[in-house]
Amino acid sequence: MSAARTLRVPGRHGYAVEFSPYLPGRLACAAAQHYGIAGCGTLLVLDQNESGLQIFRSFDWNDGLFDVTWSENNEHVLVTCSGDGSLQLWDTAKATGPLQVYKEHTQEVYSVDWSQTRDEQLVVSGSWDQTVKVWDPTVGNSLCTFRGHESVIYSTIWSPHIPGCFASASGDQTLRIWDVKTTGVRIVIPAHQAEILSCDWCKYNENLLVTGAVDCSLRGWDLRNVRQPVFELLGHTYAIRRVKFSPFHASVLASCSYDFTVRFWNFSKPDPLLETVEHHTEFTCGLDLSLQSPTEVADCSWDETVKIYNPVCLAVPG
Repeated sequence: MSAARTLRVPGRHGYAVEFSPYLPGRLACAAAQHYGIAGCGTLLVLDQNESGLQIFRSFDWNDGLFDVTWSENNEHVLVTCSGDGSLQLWDTAKATGPLQVYKEHTQEVYSVDWSQTRDEQLVVSGSWDQTVKVWDPTVGNSLCTFRGHESVIYSTIWSPHIPGCFASASGDQTLRIWDVKTTGVRIVIPAHQAEILSCDWCKYNENLLVTGAVDCSLRGWDLRNVRQPVFELLGHTYAIRRVKFSPFHASVLASCSYDFTVRFWNFSKPDPLLETVEHHTEFTCGLDLSLQSPTEVADCSWDETVKIYNPVCLAVPG
């Protein structure tokens, strides 16, 4: 693996990273003081250059920031979510912010995602108050609230294929599929016998999702037949915090964990583990794969670092 470009952010524990869909080398990181238990949060907007990673903008919020998502129609705009139950809309062209605050959730908001289908500009959020909310960022209040989960919601993700369709993963051990056109849940999948901390939607197959859970396993789910997972990936030794499908390779995904590692997998292979990256000294919480470069990965950790690197396995995908 090539040497990682590393930025140390003293006193900030990283929760989420996301590459800009517009600007090569630009990365956002949501972070919190004191492991998110107390204190404030910071949104870091980073740029890469020859000397490494540099801070382009830094925005503070009065509570920990747990997730971040870039706008899909404006290269300067991001949304974060926070421990105080609010979402924040930021503009990197401005030195201060936020432009807008959306406050409806009654507990921590752990997940936020901007829809990827071009004919809609919607944001979905998932909270510890057991609700999912869908927002139009140009409107100050949510468009709809989805209830049904029986515990904390850790992860919400839009389908990259089907407009208005999103998935959520929860401490109630289920993965749920929803549609903004109907207020009820479409599919409930009892995906693990443990809390599910992350889910993602395959970029190449509209019926395929993956879940990552406290039981250390990753499981693939085909929405046409959800009785059994279509794959299970074992190797992590503590809870899986985040999972991401590759934007470039149809059967490759990455996961990061409280075991301090990031692992890369090809679920179509009999020996699916491609590579294990061990370059953090604390819980690894944030993970993203670049939309611009097929080999580039970003992650962040509670060890106060953000890293961008090129795993060997993505240079020559197996």
